[in-house]
Amino acid sequence: MTDTPTRTPQPERTRLMRQRLMEATVESIVEVGWAGTSTTVVSQRAGVSRGAQLHHFPSKHDLVVGAVEYVAERRREELEVDTSSLPQEGRTRAVLELLAGQFTSPVFVAALELWVAARTDPDLLEKVAPLERRVGRDAHAQAVALLEVDESRGANRQLVQATLDLLRGLGLAATLSDDSTRRASILDAWADTLDRELER
Repeated sequence: MTDTPTRTPQPERTRLMRQRLMEATVESIVEVGWAGTSTTVVSQRAGVSRGAQLHHFPSKHDLVVGAVEYVAERRREELEVDTSSLPQEGRTRAVLELLAGQFTSPVFVAALELWVAARTDPDLLEKVAPLERRVGRDAHAQAVALLEVDESRGANRQLVQATLDLLRGLGLAATLSDDSTRRASILDAWADTLDRELER
């Protein structure tokens, strides 16, 4: 008696195909930017037929809007960190390194490309803006938890937001050149500032 191969259910095949398309879209946006990304390029990268791709995402706009949501979810997942792995000695600096990694990842680069494209595309902006606000709120809440502060005390809320703004700026600079040495020096100084100024 021979075993017959188990056929993957259609919903699972569809989910996997959509995931490949989303990952291919993000990879394309990171590598060749918004202008260089097309539905044809994405379907080839994903190994998905043009017909199947067009069935789920009829246009570049539909594809990129799907990728916006995918990027937002990926960024949220990347911020879910096991805080027990962080050291107590030098914790603030370790938290900054962890958060900085979110702003130097391929997911951040893809999001940056979408922000720039959305600046002059009202339809894309309509989708990107609320997702980015949600991601920003998630990042803020995660930073508060990682830094173990009560944001209602003193200037804690402003200091956490300043931290995220600083890290976003450093992430932007990292898209143009390797500035890891300068970034490390800035994070060292900012960790000292937070340890001195945050009310715990």
